[in-house]
Amino acid sequence: MSERILVVDDDPDLRALISDFLANSGYEVQSAADGAGMDAFLTRESFDLVVLDLMMPGEDGLSILRRLRGAGGPGIIMLSAMAEDTDRIVGLEVGADDYLAKPCNPRELLARVRAVLRRRAELPTSGPAGKIRRFGIWTLDIVQRTLERPGLEAVQLTDGEFRILTAFLDRPQRVMSRDQLIEHARGLGSDVFDRAIDVTISRLRKKLSPDDPIRTVRNEGYMFALRVEG
Repeated sequence: MSERILVVDDDPDLRALISDFLANSGYEVQSAADGAGMDAFLTRESFDLVVLDLMMPGEDGLSILRRLRGAGGPGIIMLSAMAEDTDRIVGLEVGADDYLAKPCNPRELLARVRAVLRRRAELPTSGPAGKIRRFGIWTLDIVQRTLERPGLEAVQLTDGEFRILTAFLDRPQRVMSRDQLIEHARGLGSDVFDRAIDVTISRLRKKLSPDDPIRTVRNEGYMFALRVEG
């Protein structure tokens, strides 16, 4: 069965161009002009990936992104005419899986789509032995990608946060360089920069506060300070 993609963009010409190109590349594609149209599709269908424009009338892309994030949600690639690094960082910080400036080459978008879908397919989707990892007062559910601690609601993790955290949990109390973390967060050969890793780790630290176990090791990278069980 083909993977399913929803393209959300208020520009009808660009929306049609992207949708046709992805459909001709073997994906099952639907499209919507805004958040309301997207919601209409999502109430009756599920999608593996949403290609989401940042600047749209009505609800903007960042607001939509915040709504879509969570365990079991689709992958998200943000598109924006604003190509500044700060705009890209904001999109990644809110939880996008990737960010591409407009106008974009459809072949580059296709490569990003394939990379995001491949990374998501590599994440655990069933309940193998050892699906629960414990560190300090925290518990990580590997299947649901949620963090829990006594007295608090479960904390949802984005794909990037989940990959970084599991990389730390696999190598506790050992220094990991940014290059190692990039490999775990996005996959070899992907277009990721050091600042994106820093942003992801910053989000993780906020979610793990006030007893954040991630330590910065000057000129070397990061280290997860706690022992890990499971």
